[in-house]
Amino acid sequence: MEEEARCFLGKFVDEFPAALEEGSPLPVSPLSRKVSLEELHGESLELGLRLLAARGAPAILSALLCQAALSQLLQNDLSPFHCPQEAEANQEEEQRVVLLQSEAVQRLFLNKLIDLALAWHQTFLKLPPSTSRFRRCSVHAIKNTRRKMEDKHLALAEFNQLFGIQDGVERAYYAVFDGHGGVDAATYAATHLHVALSKQETLQSDASTAFKNAFQNTDDIFRAKAKRERLRSGTTGVAVLIQGQELTVAWLGDSQAMLVRKGQAVTLMDPHKPEREDEKQRIEDLGGCITFMGCWRVNGTYAVSRAIGDFDQKPYVSGDADCSTTQLFGDEDYVLLACDGFFDAVRPSMVPHLVLDALQQPGDTEGEGATPQKQSEEITGLRVAQQLVSHAKAAGSSDNITVMLVFLRPLEQLLSQDSSTETTQATQDSTSQDAPQQ
Repeated sequence: MEEEARCFLGKFVDEFPAALEEGSPLPVSPLSRKVSLEELHGESLELGLRLLAARGAPAILSALLCQAALSQLLQNDLSPFHCPQEAEANQEEEQRVVLLQSEAVQRLFLNKLIDLALAWHQTFLKLPPSTSRFRRCSVHAIKNTRRKMEDKHLALAEFNQLFGIQDGVERAYYAVFDGHGGVDAATYAATHLHVALSKQETLQSDASTAFKNAFQNTDDIFRAKAKRERLRSGTTGVAVLIQGQELTVAWLGDSQAMLVRKGQAVTLMDPHKPEREDEKQRIEDLGGCITFMGCWRVNGTYAVSRAIGDFDQKPYVSGDADCSTTQLFGDEDYVLLACDGFFDAVRPSMVPHLVLDALQQPGDTEGEGATPQKQSEEITGLRVAQQLVSHAKAAGSSDNITVMLVFLRPLEQLLSQDSSTETTQATQDSTSQDAPQQ
């Protein structure tokens, strides 16, 4: 890993031998033209990670560089980047929100990152040993037949390194967001939810409460942005935090996560749908209604009952997340996260078979020098999630589809477990055939 990091830093400083000049185009575009102080944390990290990932940086090095650059940025006087207040009649709330010129402040952030890369290249900082079990992640996403791709996802095995957390508790974060009415809400949630989670005081002691507060905080700060920029989109979402020996899942709407343990599907959650009896009752108690218009909809509009955004239908479309925590015992195979474009076409009980079928297929390799390890990496990098997405599409899904698998055990153990199961089943079948008829 250190040799890979050194090699990357060498190439990076060749491309960026000095700070970006004032007025020169940024090598990567910021998400927003204006950013609040509260949004600066998430948008800067997203920008830095995107820049480094596009150049093949090792994930742990990217996290450490971005965290260090952001820490330096926040020590600066940012008042020179403040946007002038707009003189409009309805600006009372905005006057309490300090907005920064995004391109200018992000140029400063990127220059901090470049300076750090130059310094680390000259006197290489020893990387901390990697102890994470959560490095193998298979993700695939398609627009499918929809006009636009409105899904977003994030896989963050380096959660602690990105936020400078050093409490000795191992953490990894994964999330899938299914936007509607535009991609803005999904992009916002993928940029800010994990940041809000990292700031919760109850993160280690009560992950469920931390997650609920993080979802609410993300919804609140997106409301301010939506008002400023007249955005109307929303997003469902499901996020998983693996913290020590606990797996906590939090969700809004009908995106889902499921666990597979010893080849068997384990239910982690019950998705929010307008027709779910308790959701229907909650909405009716608020004075709303559920109507069927091709599918069940809240007040005849949205086909989701909980989401970030959708402020024209709050509180009927609730921003309150639900959570559940599951203890991990070490015999778990993987956790799968996906949007409703997958789960509307594939039953959870089918997932273990589909995953094993994908794992058993030989990897696509190029050249005679391909090794079994390379084959394994190719499979985990794409094939498993890709095959699940293809199956959902073939089963009739026309929606955007995103599937993410986080493997919790080595693939060799999953395959040997399957062989053992088949042997046991064959023995049972043989015994049954040889037994005398009663």
